[in-house]
Amino acid sequence: MSLLNAPAVKDHRALRFLTAGSVDDGKSTLIGRLLYDSRAILADQLDTLEKRAAGAPIDLSLLTDGLEAEREQGITIDVAYRYFATKQRKFIIADAPGHEQYTRNMVTAAAGSDAAVVLVDITKLDTHAIPVKLLAQTRRHALLAQLLRVPSIVFAINKLDATENPGQAYEAVRAALLAFAEEAKMEIAGVVPVSALRGDNVTQPLDAVWYQGPSLLQLLESLPTAQERTVGDLLIPVQYVARDGGSDKSGVGNQPRTLWGRIAHGTVRAGDEVQLFPSRQKAIVAEVNVAGDLVDFAEAGQSAGLSLDRQLDVSRGDWIATPDTVRETNRFSATLAWLDTEPAVIGRKYSVRHGNRWVQARIAAIESRLDIHSLQATDAHELAVNEIGHVVIETQQPLPVEAYASNRVGGSLIIVDPASNRTSGALLVRKAA
Repeated sequence: MSLLNAPAVKDHRALRFLTAGSVDDGKSTLIGRLLYDSRAILADQLDTLEKRAAGAPIDLSLLTDGLEAEREQGITIDVAYRYFATKQRKFIIADAPGHEQYTRNMVTAAAGSDAAVVLVDITKLDTHAIPVKLLAQTRRHALLAQLLRVPSIVFAINKLDATENPGQAYEAVRAALLAFAEEAKMEIAGVVPVSALRGDNVTQPLDAVWYQGPSLLQLLESLPTAQERTVGDLLIPVQYVARDGGSDKSGVGNQPRTLWGRIAHGTVRAGDEVQLFPSRQKAIVAEVNVAGDLVDFAEAGQSAGLSLDRQLDVSRGDWIATPDTVRETNRFSATLAWLDTEPAVIGRKYSVRHGNRWVQARIAAIESRLDIHSLQATDAHELAVNEIGHVVIETQQPLPVEAYASNRVGGSLIIVDPASNRTSGALLVRKAA
């Protein structure tokens, strides 16, 4: 477990972060406060909020809760994305739902985030009980962020303006969060006290003797963005095959084919030998194209188009890799975050997506279920909605899966119920069987 105390800006790229936590913890209000204090609200938006308030304090949560059902129920249902910038950095915010029913949306937002701000509503906790007992949803969202390899996890203790002794309450909850993080072997970037409603310690440092750390915004400005490794073996999921564009140095046909995809890890340059999956055929990269221009090389995180020295049968869903570095398998163990109201059961057939490829699969075994309260593995024969477990998956066709711990692209899959087309779960590969 690590904890940032004195952040220093090192990474100036846009930071993608999500807010998570239980219902009514103040996630939407916190984002509204960040937008309001950073002056990222358009004049017409502000005018609408002021008219709606009719002289009362502005409801900042309305800046993200855009669906009519969200405003009526006072909860966040869908993920809302907002953008703002400071002098130091640009930000992309995802306001994730707190209700258990919409955990799948939180998982979607976390999968592409550089950081997660997990809000803890201090008014819902008994701060006089030592140790303080955390809410189940707080623990669940933090564990999901950890499982999804969100690089930086920040706990924001909210609504300190509603407590009689904020310093004592903050220290009690902070101790509980640090104990939970240590038990879960979770590295956290900070524990920050805030009042989203009043604006305390959100964009400006808190003037209090009991807290000398950074404001939430100062901490966010210092966090690194997620980066997959740019050295070593190449891996690209093919997203699109184009039959035009680029010069034809290979001399094959009048319309050379360009294989487009976002590089999962490694680097590619003209002259490199690559291998295609599932065909396992090999070829030489003739050209590398990025954003319409020929380049010397492209690396992890970039979307690149490769032209090969010969025509091969390649389509969406195939993979491009450094030769003899990928092991295909149709059986692997994985962590499963189950999101469907119908439980996950052994033997049932599902559709799974790995990269851009769809195959049929089944759950061959459920090895255990994670008890989010004790953090212990327990026996289970099925997984109910929002439960997390360790499973064994068998696929109809072999896939070039990798451990999720080493790469988020090659090690993640989604499960879809073929009958309802609902996204039923998220699979994070542990190891190939």
